[in-house]
Amino acid sequence: MIDLSGRVAIVTGASRGIGRAIAERLALQGATVVAAARGDNARATVEAIGACGGRAEALALDVTDAEAIDSGVGSVLTRHRRIDILVNNAGITRDQLMLRLKRGDWDAVLATNLTSAFLLTQAVLKPMVRQRAGRIVCISSVVGQSGNAGQANYAASKAGLIGFAKSVALEVASRNVTVNVVAPGMIDTDMTRAIADRAREDWEAKIPLKRLGTPADVASAVCFLASEEASYITGQVLAVNGGMYL
Repeated sequence: MIDLSGRVAIVTGASRGIGRAIAERLALQGATVVAAARGDNARATVEAIGACGGRAEALALDVTDAEAIDSGVGSVLTRHRRIDILVNNAGITRDQLMLRLKRGDWDAVLATNLTSAFLLTQAVLKPMVRQRAGRIVCISSVVGQSGNAGQANYAASKAGLIGFAKSVALEVASRNVTVNVVAPGMIDTDMTRAIADRAREDWEAKIPLKRLGTPADVASAVCFLASEEASYITGQVLAVNGGMYL
């Protein structure tokens, strides 16, 4: 059984959906979880973890703010003296066909989905290298592998995470820090529930397992990559997509 006792994990975008499921699963396996989200949005996640006997705390964090990231990571180190796991999960969409895509929507998606991973990873690497141990997991998307019409900005950000993770994995492997990617397919979250019923049916028809994934499916993959059981895995992309992209 995966045991993360004594580990300290930061999970961004932890207020709902996949991020909340990841935070809850890491806590269930024994980690102390720092649930990061804007404002007080992660409070419900922390309360749910506490109600199950887990250890968690909320971190108010705008992942597009470099100074806030440095301060937030610093505060975690002050309290816990270590950071063992970082899950770069925060993400947004601003979907539009390329001919109509506004520069502001391009910049916002890249800043939240990709640049934040750079900033957070850089902030946690020093303590991880010093302790000669660490796990970094980036949440990409099947769209980052296959592309998708109307999502050039989102696909670029998620594809960028894959190249980013592979490159950093090569740099820090000698320090026993692993960097991997989980690429979810269509997951049943608030974001996908907003899709019209007909579009959801079309997507489901493309999935060999004939169902949408759940946040728990993604959380299980992340938990594995964050564990000692995955100590010889780095620079890899673990697809959690029901077979929709092979």
